[in-house]
Amino acid sequence: MEKKKILYISQEITPYLPESEMSEIARYLPQAIQEKGREIRTFMPRYGSVNERRNQLHEVIRLSGMNLVIDDSDHPLIIKVASIQTARMQVYFIDNEDYFHRKNIIANSRGEEFKDNDERALFFARGVLETVIKLRWAPDLIHCHGWMTAMVPLFIKKYYYNNPLFVQSKVVYSVYKDDFKKSLNPKIQNKVLLDNMSPEDVELLKNPTYLNVSKMAIDNSDAVIKGEKDINPDLEKYIRSSGKSFLDYQPKDTYIEAYNDFYEKIW
Repeated sequence: MEKKKILYISQEITPYLPESEMSEIARYLPQAIQEKGREIRTFMPRYGSVNERRNQLHEVIRLSGMNLVIDDSDHPLIIKVASIQTARMQVYFIDNEDYFHRKNIIANSRGEEFKDNDERALFFARGVLETVIKLRWAPDLIHCHGWMTAMVPLFIKKYYYNNPLFVQSKVVYSVYKDDFKKSLNPKIQNKVLLDNMSPEDVELLKNPTYLNVSKMAIDNSDAVIKGEKDINPDLEKYIRSSGKSFLDYQPKDTYIEAYNDFYEKIW
C-alpha cells in the first residue's frame, strides 16, 4: 500500500522562529506523522529573522528560478531548505527579497502591520504550490497553519483543482489566535484572481479583515482544526456552524494521535 502524503504549510515553525502553539505544532506534528509511516513535506516563509548560517539553509537551485506575477509585477521565487537532524525532517523555505528579507514577521518594530501583507500571503501560497508541482509530488492531504496560509485552500479549490497532483487533495485549515488588527489591502480581491477564477470566489475579500480572510479559508477547506484554546470567538462560531468536519482543541499530550485519527476520517 502506497504511503499517504501530507503537505504541511505554516507561517511559523520552531526552531526557526520563537516557540508558540503554532510553531511547536508545525515542528513536532510532521515529525510524528512521518514516524507513523507517512510521507511529508513542510514549508514556511524565509523571514529575514531566520538565520541562514546557524540553521544551515541552502538554496535548491533545481526548484528556484521561477517568477510569480503578483499585481502585474514579476517576483523571483527562491526555494531554500534546511534539515532538522534530530527529526530526520527537511523544511522548505519560500524566499523573495521584496517580501521576506525584513527582520520582522507580520509587523514592524513599532507594531505596525506591513502594508504588503496581502501580497506576501499570496506569494507564499502560490510559491508553495508551484514548488510542489515542480517536485511532482501529489499530496493526499494539505494541512495549513495560520492566516498567512489562508489563500492555499482557495487556490486548491478554485485554480489548481484540475491539476492531477491536487485533484485528490483534501485541505485541512488550523485556526490559531493570530488575528491581524488592520484589514489587508482591499486590492487583494483583484490581485488574488487567477485564470478561471471569478469575483464571486473572493467575495469575502471585499473587506479583507482577519475574520473574512479566515472565513474564506474555511469555506474552501474540507476540514477545520481549532489549533489553540482561545481563538477569535466570532470565527469559532462561524466554524461550528459551517458544517465542516471539525476537530476541537487538543492539548499537547493528545493532539498528535487526535490529528492522525482526524486525517484518517478525512481521506
